[in-house]
Amino acid sequence: MLSRISKRSWFIFLALAAIMLLSGCSTQTHTVSMDDLEHGNFWERNVVYYFSLALETFAKWFGGEYGIAILLMVIIVRTLILPLTLKQYRSSKAMQALQPELAKIKEKHKDNPQKQQEETMKLFQQHQVNPLAGCLPLIVQMPIFIALYNSIYMNENIREHTFLWLQLGQKDPYYILPILAAITTFIQSKMMQSQQKAMPAMQGIILIFPVLIFVMALSFPAALPLYWIFSNIYTIVQNYFLYVRTSSNGKESVPAK
Repeated sequence: MLSRISKRSWFIFLALAAIMLLSGCSTQTHTVSMDDLEHGNFWERNVVYYFSLALETFAKWFGGEYGIAILLMVIIVRTLILPLTLKQYRSSKAMQALQPELAKIKEKHKDNPQKQQEETMKLFQQHQVNPLAGCLPLIVQMPIFIALYNSIYMNENIREHTFLWLQLGQKDPYYILPILAAITTFIQSKMMQSQQKAMPAMQGIILIFPVLIFVMALSFPAALPLYWIFSNIYTIVQNYFLYVRTSSNGKESVPAK
């Protein structure tokens, strides 16, 4: 039962994330000026404009270096949504703590799926655990990431800027960024999967996400895979402290709700 719930939760999230990300990518296929964003549609003038304004401000702080501005933006945004990430983490640990009880229910009512489902829901209610709670914070985060994504993709100044060996408005000619984006995506997914053995769907995610990111990074301007890499590195460091370090210190317990 838990396996079906976990799969359903993750696939719902993946479907929503893919739809939202693709819709966010496709709102514009060309760069625009800050003035255009300020007078654009509702999403552009009320959300994307302010993310772009922040990027412009950060770039000025660092002598016009938009690569550093993207890094700073990722750090700020990911830190602001850290409470949502911690909520997802607590939900995941709570679900793991119930694994022995869920296994007993599954074995006891293996010939009665309806009874199995009823007992499972009773267990969730008894311990005040929502099996979908781990997905909801992720879905809430998506508009934030789409706005940041759009602010990079549409910005005409970023498109014309050179950072390291890259022209941020052009594809990486050496395929270094797509490869790094795929590798860092795999690492951060693997770190989560190692701590979430109750979620079989994670096995598929580990294989699908890096390939998807690699293919997308091949066709996008370098600024976007650069953003993915920065975001993935932040997640890897975050997961180290949430999962790896906690496990190695023997502090595997369900955090308070």
